[in-house]
Parts: sequence; C-alpha cells; structure tokens
Amino acid sequence: MTTNADGYGPDWSSEQWQLRARSWVEAQLGQTGRRVTGLAEPRVRPWSLVWRVPTDDGPVWFKANNRGTVHEAVLIATLAQLTPERVLTPIAVDPAQGWSLLPDGGESLRDLLARDPDLAHWERALPGYAALQLATAPRADELVSLGVPDHRPEVLAGNFAELLDDRESLLIGAEGGLSPDMHERLRAELPSYAERCRRLADIGIPATVQHDDLHDGNVFAGPEGCRYFDWGDASVAHPFGTLLVTLRSIRYSKELAADDARLVRLRDAYLEAWTDRYDRRTLVEAADLAINLGAVSRSLSWRRALDTAEESRAEYADAVPGWLEELFAASPLQPDTRP
Repeated sequence: MTTNADGYGPDWSSEQWQLRARSWVEAQLGQTGRRVTGLAEPRVRPWSLVWRVPTDDGPVWFKANNRGTVHEAVLIATLAQLTPERVLTPIAVDPAQGWSLLPDGGESLRDLLARDPDLAHWERALPGYAALQLATAPRADELVSLGVPDHRPEVLAGNFAELLDDRESLLIGAEGGLSPDMHERLRAELPSYAERCRRLADIGIPATVQHDDLHDGNVFAGPEGCRYFDWGDASVAHPFGTLLVTLRSIRYSKELAADDARLVRLRDAYLEAWTDRYDRRTLVEAADLAINLGAVSRSLSWRRALDTAEESRAEYADAVPGWLEELFAASPLQPDTRP
C-alpha cells in the first residue's frame, strides 16, 4: 500500500493508489455486468475520498475512508444485511481497505426540502431511522467487535477522560483550541458527566448504531422511503444521541427558536418507536440526557475523522475542541442563555 510520508495512511493522490482503486472498481462492476464509461469525479476530505463513477447503467459511488473512519465499509455491509430497506445495498465492500462501492441513491432529503420546506418530510424520515436502530440493537456487541467505535454510556465517561488527556487534538492554549481555563472546567465536569452517563445507562434503552451526523444531506428521500447513508461518524451508542445533530441542524437551517413546537414534534416522532417499551416521560428524560452527553461523542468522531496528516486536518482541527465546549451550551430544545 502506498502511504503518506508521515505514515498516516494511504496516499490517495498517488498514481499507484488510484490505479489500484480504479482496477478494483472496474472489477467489481464487471461482476455485475456494468462497465465504466468515463472519468471519476473526485471529492477529497481528510476523512475520505469519494469518486462519482459514470457507468453504462448510471453513476455509482466509490468511497475510501481514512484509518479513523475505516469501519464505515463493514458497517454499511452489515446494515444492508440487517435492514436492507433502510440503507443502500453496496455493490461491493473491502473492509480491510475501507473501500465501498454503492449505487446512486437519488434525491436527498436536502434537495426535497429545498423544493418543499415542509418539516413533515422529517416526520416521515425519523421513524424509519428509528426502525433501523431497533433492528440493529441485538447486534451491538458484534458491531463493536467488527471495529465500530464504542460510545455506549457505560464507556463514554472513560472516553471523555481519555480525550481530555489528548492535548494535541484539543489544541490547548493554541488558536482555535481549548483555553487552559476551559480545559480545567471540562476536567471538573467529569464526575457530573459520569453520573449522567450512569443515569442514562440505568434507564435501560439498548445501545445500537448511532449515525452521529444525521442531517438532511445524509438521507435519501426516494418514493419507496428514506435511506440513510454516510456512516463514517457512526458509533455504537445510546440511540437518542442522534437527536443532537439532527435537531440542531433543523433548528438552524429553519431559523427556529429552541422551544419551537415543531422541534418537539420531530423529537416525539422519533421517540414513538420506543413507546411500546417505555413511557413517554422516561423517553423524554433519556433523550435530554443523550443530547446533553452527545457533544463528547461528536468530538471523538471528529478526532477519528482527522486521523490523518497534519496539513490535511488543519482546516477542521478546531472541531474537536469546539464540540467539547458544546457541553456547556444549551440543548437544541432549550433556549440558549449563553452571553
């Protein structure tokens, strides 16, 4: 494998790597009777390379993950087995390489909302995602054994403590990083954070796959129902942690007040899938806790995504400390009282 000089992983710009990846794509497509008809259109981020590959039967999508998000390939293959109606079934995956080849998913929820901004589209999307999580919960331990990161409440406080020791990722005292005072404030928060994790675990809602970046750009909105994609940030975690990014993204894209009834309605549409097992008051408590704890999960996800050469991650480096600071921010469902 061709690697960067600093040893951070595959050098996606090298001719040798690109030739090998293209050969793999062509071979996998050949097994399905398709052939490549043009040049791939690239999109490169520190955490992945994506090619849109034209074929004689429509475009397909090749993705190569960095070592921090390499679990995405095996995860999407597993999800396609467990809940094929909720995700795209990959044409091929190479878990060791972190490569996946997917069919085109059609229109995204973002595109649909641009034409028709009715939040009822989200009300239809969230129950399907909840169903995916419920179907996956019995396989949570297996997913962890396959390399999907473990962010379950039982271990999340320990993950938080370890992250606070990673001074390089937190950029302590540097521009865009944590101030020494904020770093100490976060350390002082550890006992309270651990207690909230214990309370969330004690409620007993089973852990499952948690997308951790479920916004309208990561949902396909086809006529047969929604499909959920781009699982590079995912972990095995409390399911309701999803609501942090989802409600936050809806709130800001629609310029809604935190206490807007539409956000509460969307939360409840998502929680409905668990109402046969838990009363609504318990579900709301669990959702509030999971949202509150979720900033650490996001920070950990960003650290993995930026597990690459320093020059490649510089543009996004403030995301790791920035999400930790969100521990002291308001929930998407609470008014922001910060100065």
